[in-house]
Amino acid sequence: MDETLEQKKKMAQTWFEYLRNEICNVFEAFEHEFSSNYEIEGMAEGSFERSAWKRSQNENGTDGGGGVMSVLRGKVFEKVGVNVSTVHGVFSENFRSQIQGAQDDPRFWASGISVVSHPRSPHLPIAHMNTRMIVTTRNWFGGGADLTPVYPINQDNTDFHHALKTMCERHDKGHFPEGYYPKFKDWCDEYFFLPHRNEMRGVGGIFYDYLDTGAWREDFSFTQDVGKEFLKIYPNILRRHVEKSWTPNERRTQLIKRGRYVEFNLIHDRGTKFGLMTEGNTEAILMSLPPLASWP
Repeated sequence: MDETLEQKKKMAQTWFEYLRNEICNVFEAFEHEFSSNYEIEGMAEGSFERSAWKRSQNENGTDGGGGVMSVLRGKVFEKVGVNVSTVHGVFSENFRSQIQGAQDDPRFWASGISVVSHPRSPHLPIAHMNTRMIVTTRNWFGGGADLTPVYPINQDNTDFHHALKTMCERHDKGHFPEGYYPKFKDWCDEYFFLPHRNEMRGVGGIFYDYLDTGAWREDFSFTQDVGKEFLKIYPNILRRHVEKSWTPNERRTQLIKRGRYVEFNLIHDRGTKFGLMTEGNTEAILMSLPPLASWP
């Protein structure tokens, strides 16, 4: 039996909130396991702190949904942000033309999860994962996962891409001539590019949007597996390098790399634009930014 649209929305929201809890548990356990290796004066091992927020739809203050921002600041992880939100309302006139299905009817509903990890060690890669479901007069999934190492390591990059490729191939039913992984990998490479620097933000991963193959359950299952796969492969990569020491010069290089990350998220990132244009919570929208960065 096919689900109604309201049932689909509820299933997606429930999944994103469940995934948030799983991700927070894994990152917190990792922080506690390895924090004794990091002697930082005045810094205790971190735990997630959660803060709920509400969104008003308009000047009348009617309910527009909201979310919960979870942030860990600790020894291993200088900052990890996990944001879950479910919002609804009406797109502004100058934004609705940019969203599929919103030109004739500007009402929308959106739910999703966004994760950004900024480890303290320059030897641990920055990582990002987000997945979402958006409803206008159409409904679709989008998201992806990507890796931004300060010092790229071939084996890490290979394993990260292999995990995503294997996951994509499990779901590939021939909806795209080039296949899920080739299409979503190329899309990621094109998307996470800084044209003003003429360089990639990191080593890529997968990125997809407007995924609506006509088989909602398959699209939802794929979106769920993006989160599951990220939660398996990323901690495995971290574990390889978490006990390495680093030099002040390596730290300076890391802060410069973080600066590139900031540039992308403030200039090009769709999620940042979507959040700001729909009057979401500013702190949650900018949660992806690192606590420290540098532009020498």
